[in-house]
Amino acid sequence: MGITMPVISILPSAVADQIAAGEVVERPSSVVKELVENAIDAGASSIEVALEDGGRKSIRVSDDGSGMSAEDVPLALARHGTSKIRQAADLVGVSTFGFRGEALPAIASVSNFEIATAPSDGEGTSTSVNGGRISPPQRVARRRGTTVTVGQLFYNVPARLKFLRSARSEWRSAVESITALALTQPSVRIHVSHDGKNALTLPPVGSMRSRLGAIWGGRYAEDLLDVDDVAGPIHASGLVQRPGDVGTSTRRTFLAINGRAVRDAGIARAVEAAFRSTIIAGLRPSFFLNVTLPADTVDVNVHPAKAEVRFRDRWTVERAVETAVRRALGTFDSAASLGFRGSSFGFRASEPQTVDSEMLRPPAQDDTPLFATNDGPAQNGHEEYSAVVSTEVDVAPAATIPPLFQLRRTYIAFEHEDGIVLIDQHSAHERVLYEQFMRTLESGAAPAQRLLLPLTLHLGPAEGEAFEANREYLERLGFEVEGFGGHTLIVNTVPMPHPRFDAEKCLRETLDSLTGDRIAGAAAKHERLASTVACKAAIKAGEELSQAEMRSLFAALRDTTLPAHDVHGRSTIVHLTWDEVERRFGRR
Repeated sequence: MGITMPVISILPSAVADQIAAGEVVERPSSVVKELVENAIDAGASSIEVALEDGGRKSIRVSDDGSGMSAEDVPLALARHGTSKIRQAADLVGVSTFGFRGEALPAIASVSNFEIATAPSDGEGTSTSVNGGRISPPQRVARRRGTTVTVGQLFYNVPARLKFLRSARSEWRSAVESITALALTQPSVRIHVSHDGKNALTLPPVGSMRSRLGAIWGGRYAEDLLDVDDVAGPIHASGLVQRPGDVGTSTRRTFLAINGRAVRDAGIARAVEAAFRSTIIAGLRPSFFLNVTLPADTVDVNVHPAKAEVRFRDRWTVERAVETAVRRALGTFDSAASLGFRGSSFGFRASEPQTVDSEMLRPPAQDDTPLFATNDGPAQNGHEEYSAVVSTEVDVAPAATIPPLFQLRRTYIAFEHEDGIVLIDQHSAHERVLYEQFMRTLESGAAPAQRLLLPLTLHLGPAEGEAFEANREYLERLGFEVEGFGGHTLIVNTVPMPHPRFDAEKCLRETLDSLTGDRIAGAAAKHERLASTVACKAAIKAGEELSQAEMRSLFAALRDTTLPAHDVHGRSTIVHLTWDEVERRFGRR
C-alpha cells in the first residue's frame, strides 16, 4: 500500500501574506490609502505622496508623524503587528485608521518594500523587504517621521499583476483615495506628485468647504449648502448640492463615519430621500457628509479594507441623516442664486414692515388672502384648509414681511440686504398646497365644502380608471363623489384650499394627469396625487394678485418645510445678488 498524503496542509507564511495582500491591496490606490492612513494615525501634519506610472512602478509616502524606534520596525512588519489592538473587544469602537496590522507585511509580501523611520530628528532606522524577505535594519540619519516606498507592486504575483489597469486609470483611483482622506483630515497638509510633476497641493485648512475649494475650485465649494444637525447621539454635518444645481455637474459623493471615509448605499439613499419633491425624479445629488455617533454603535471591522461599516441600529442613523439634509434644504439659503454666494438670505428685509392691524381684519371679497397666517374656523361653519384671518391684533405673525411687488403678473419680488429676491407665484403656491395636502392625506380626511349644486363629470374610460385607483385619497382631500352609471360622477363636496380654487377644473385635470399612472406602492401614489392636485389647484402665472394675497402667499411659503423648491424640482425662489448686479453694471 502506498503512503496517503495529508489532504490539509499549513500554508507557508509567504503565501499567507500574499492572501492577506489580496484582501487589503487590490491596486496601487489601496496601498496609497493604507500608507496615508498610517501617516494620519502617526499624527502627521504634512504628508507627501509621490507616484510613478500611476503607482504601478513606485509609490512613496512620507510623513512628519511620530515615527518608530529600531525595536518597533520589525514588529510593524510582522503579521498581526498592531499598535492599537490589545484584545478582541478593542475591535469594536476602534477610532483609528490602520489598526488592522496586516497592511505593511501584506504590502511588503507583493512588492519591493522599503521603510525609513525615526521617532525624532537624528538617528533613524531603514529596512527593506523583497517578496516577504526582510533585510537586516540599518541606521540612517533622517528627520522625525516615516517614509515608505513600494516598488514594482505585484511583481511576484503575475495573476494579480495582469489585472492592473492603465497608468491613467490607476492614477485616477489613487487620487480618489487621497481626496477622500483629505476630506476627513482638512487640517493636514497633503502634497501629491505624479511622474515627478506636482499634481495636487492641499494646504491645511479649517473646514471641509475650504478643502473642497482647494480640490475642485472655490465656486464649486461656495455653491454647496451647509448641513449641521444633531439627533440624540448622532451628529450629521457637511455639505450638499442645492437642488437647483443637481444634474448640472459631475455627481460627487463623500461619506465619513466617525472620521473614516466609507461607502454606504443606505445613507446615500437617505440623502436622496431628503431631496424628494425638490428635484426631478432620477437625478441624484452630490453630498459630502460626516456622521458622528458613539463608537460602540458602529463596527468598522466588516470589510478587509474598512470601506464599509455595520450599524447596530441602521434605521436610526439613516433617519438622522435624512432629517439633517431635509432641514438644510428647508432653509431659504437653498434657493437658486444668480451671482457668487457670499452670504445667505432669509425672508427678512433690511427695513421690514410688520403686518399692521388693518391686514388682520377680514378683507373685502376681492382682496381675500390665499392663505391663513393662523388657524381658525371658516365663516361658513366648516373648517377649511385656509382659515380666515383673525381680527385680533395680538395674533399677528411674529415674523415681518417686506414690501412686495408683482412682476409680469407671475413673480413676487422684494429687496433684501444681499440682493433682489424673486418668487414664482405658481411654484410657491404649489409648494404650500402640496405640503398642506400631504398633511391631510397622512392625518385623515379633511373637512370639505358641500356644493349647493352638485357637479356632474362625464369621464372617459382612462379617467374613470384613474379615479377608481385614487378614490380613497381624493376623498381624504375633500372630494365626496358618487357613481352615476358608466363613467359619470356626481361630486357633492369639494375641498376649498383658497378662494380662487376651481374644483371642477382641478379634478378633471388631475384625473387626466393620472391616467396611465403606474407608480407602485401606496406611499408613492399619495405623494403623486398630492403633487398633481397641488399643481392643478395653485394660482397660475398671469394672475394678478392683490397686496394682501402676495403678503399671505409670502407668509405661507415662509412656513413650509421646503420653501425654495416646487414639487417638480423647479426653483420657487431665485436670489439675484447685489454683487452680480454691480458686476453687470461695471461697478466691480
